[in-house]
Amino acid sequence: MEARSFSDLGLCEPLLKALDQLKFTTPTQIQADCIGPALEGRDIIGIAPTGSGKTAAFALPILHRLWDDPHSLFACVLSPTRELAYQTSAQFEALGASMGVRSVVIVGGEDKIQQAVQLAKKPHIVVATPGRLHDHLKTTKGFSLRAVKHLVLDEADRLLNPDFQASIDDILKLLPHERTTYLFSATMTNNVAKLQRTSLSDPVRVEASSHKYTTVSTLLQYYILCPLVQKEVMLVYLINSMAQNSIIIFARTVQNTKRITLILRSLGFRAIPLHGELTQSQRLGAFNKFKGGLCNILVATDLASRGLDVPSVDVVINFDSPTHSKDYIHRVGRTARAGRAGKSILMVSQYDVEPMLRLEEVLGRKLEQYPTDEQEIALLRERVEEAGRHAANQLREEIAAKGGGKKRRQIADKGDDKDRDDDVVEAGMPSFKRKRRS
Repeated sequence: MEARSFSDLGLCEPLLKALDQLKFTTPTQIQADCIGPALEGRDIIGIAPTGSGKTAAFALPILHRLWDDPHSLFACVLSPTRELAYQTSAQFEALGASMGVRSVVIVGGEDKIQQAVQLAKKPHIVVATPGRLHDHLKTTKGFSLRAVKHLVLDEADRLLNPDFQASIDDILKLLPHERTTYLFSATMTNNVAKLQRTSLSDPVRVEASSHKYTTVSTLLQYYILCPLVQKEVMLVYLINSMAQNSIIIFARTVQNTKRITLILRSLGFRAIPLHGELTQSQRLGAFNKFKGGLCNILVATDLASRGLDVPSVDVVINFDSPTHSKDYIHRVGRTARAGRAGKSILMVSQYDVEPMLRLEEVLGRKLEQYPTDEQEIALLRERVEEAGRHAANQLREEIAAKGGGKKRRQIADKGDDKDRDDDVVEAGMPSFKRKRRS
């Protein structure tokens, strides 16, 4: 019989109380299908679309079993991004608040000594990126994973790319054989299937959708055709027509992310960038401003395509077409989450038509053309082009300032080094050549 509430799944009273306080009333499909076998101690492979509630699907059974058997360092969750790690930890703490659950985040870009202190306090849950966790396992005295009862590989398809492979292999060797393993992903790849065979014991496979690449039914998906030289004007037209919405714009490069943000800001929009050149504190600051409503437009690289859980995102705009179909799935998964409605718009230039047709074939559906007003677009062109020139000047000035900072650091290296501040100057950025407008 299908579970109609979380109490039907047999969860302990503290968790039911927390779910009620968080206003989680009905389990999603992936939660309903996973929690029962997980409470029985089975290994789980969960395949479900982004935004379907995968985090609670593994957090709830782990917390239920922790309540039955209080144990320090009870579970280890591996995440591909820092942002996802922080959000996963926050969900564990929210769901386990009445149980006194202690969760710690171990990711790069943060102070290792402070992390070692947190690990020494014996948290119940460690949520980590593979590289930094592997580093602590090698160098932090007294820290090990020998007592871990549960391992979670979240966004497993991304964890298994070459960047993480060596760290993942070493971490798996340092885990006890007697453990429960949960593997969750939005897509099933050959690498995920290989890991299933080597790391899971007689797993229960739960697939919340029958299609390999899928999006949720509450997501309205559109495309817009526009010449490459008019993409920025078209973007501003879209933003202007949805000014009160919460919007994520995805760009392919850091350079485009910076330029789009500067253009939108000069036109009076509340936009903030999120990309890999920012420090960890800057990334978290940008995300929190967006989540808190101080800025309603987030301009991001694919760094934000996984893990960002902002329930109120109304629209996702793909300014640059994603390279792979699964990247599109993850991007548009930032909206229409947990049963809510949402909208995505793919901006298609003359160079993107063939990739869009391939995407439609993978999705098994046609995208609808988004209606536009050519007169309104024409009226915006002059202002947007002026904003583009202003953005190009700002980027050139930024590059020049960084070059000067590099020279000052080289001089400082030859003399007394005590007053250096490496955080003042960030890494350089390739120059931007403004497109000629027709």
